[in-house]
Amino acid sequence: MADQHVPPSSTPLGIAQLVAPGSRGRHEITVAHEHTAPHVGSGKVEVLATPVLVNLMEAAALNAAEHFLPAGHQSLGTRLDIRHIAATPVSMKVVATAEVIKVEGRLITFRVEAHDEKELIGDGMHDRVVVNVARFDQRVQDKLNKA
Repeated sequence: MADQHVPPSSTPLGIAQLVAPGSRGRHEITVAHEHTAPHVGSGKVEVLATPVLVNLMEAAALNAAEHFLPAGHQSLGTRLDIRHIAATPVSMKVVATAEVIKVEGRLITFRVEAHDEKELIGDGMHDRVVVNVARFDQRVQDKLNKA
């Protein structure tokens, strides 16, 4: 009998069957100079920069869901609605967490939070859409070629 294996790049996505609400991920750093607002160009005070907080939250979301996706697929951030509510100084640890709260079609919605060693520093919602990497890369190349 012939192998009936479907190549990963054409696997029909049943993301809701692969990524369950309640799945959690985390990402942490110790704030260093390269994570501060002056270094990334988002302010003058030597504290954790908001763009770095965004990156931590996205990394936590990736850690919550990416390992469930079929080969040849990945998720891409499409929406991030957060509050950055407290400053974190250099040398303090920050832990970002993400929890899958909803999966609809290819869209995964996460609740995200970040805490430093003292308090909640940010929270919000984040959406990621699952794509076939080969098809996505082709669309990007097509866009470049049309420029």
